[in-house]
Amino acid sequence: MTEPWLNLRGLVFRHGPQPVIQNISLDFHPGRHYILAGPNGAGKSTLLDLLASLKKPAKGEIILLGRPLSGYNNLELARKLALAPQNFRLNFAFSVLEVVAMGRRPYLGRWGRLGPDDRLVVERSLAALNLENLAGKPVIALSGGERQRVVVARALAQATPILLLDEPTAGLDVAQGLTLMNLACRLAGDGALVITVTHDLNLAGPLGHEFIFLKKGRVMAAGPTAETFTSEILAEVYEAEARVVQDDFAGGPAASFRCPGL
Repeated sequence: MTEPWLNLRGLVFRHGPQPVIQNISLDFHPGRHYILAGPNGAGKSTLLDLLASLKKPAKGEIILLGRPLSGYNNLELARKLALAPQNFRLNFAFSVLEVVAMGRRPYLGRWGRLGPDDRLVVERSLAALNLENLAGKPVIALSGGERQRVVVARALAQATPILLLDEPTAGLDVAQGLTLMNLACRLAGDGALVITVTHDLNLAGPLGHEFIFLKKGRVMAAGPTAETFTSEILAEVYEAEARVVQDDFAGGPAASFRCPGL
């Protein structure tokens, strides 16, 4: 396996006295689609924010491409790593095209004008999320699911080797959710490092190379999907009876749950 692009060593983060991330050490390799899963409050989104340098750890270190994350300036980091956040608010009537084009800012010159190559990247990002027909529409007029696809397209337009997706399929219908998760898997197959936070285990199961399960800020299991997406691990993580079967139609594992004792 290639050298990891992200190394987490003894990572700790707190909200006041409350621990949110507790002593996490992980390695993330290129060419892999990592699924970050776990119950509400497990620390999944906080971990992405730490990786994107939106939050600072109380202890520990993040190494990005051989350098401490703290040693990158904003422009350098924006060319290495893109985050599609769960909550992205715009109160102005920017068009879909304008928002996606914002992803090109790390590469623009003094006057901030898009060149032919930038416009091509934006067009491809729109097409990847089936947004061409919405390009001229104000983002504030979109549905929640449409807006979520715009956020992901904006991150794609940054054209970074590392992509962080925070619940990217929230609010999407089945077809759009499959399209997006297939895209994440395909990008990893082309050599990128993709980390996706999701609650949709059955959508992610066939399309994730590795799962990382968090619970109360700790890593409960991490490794290839076949080793971590198991009945025993899911039952421990989610505190519910779990059964995992191989879904040949979807091409991966599928989970079902029920309340204990029923």
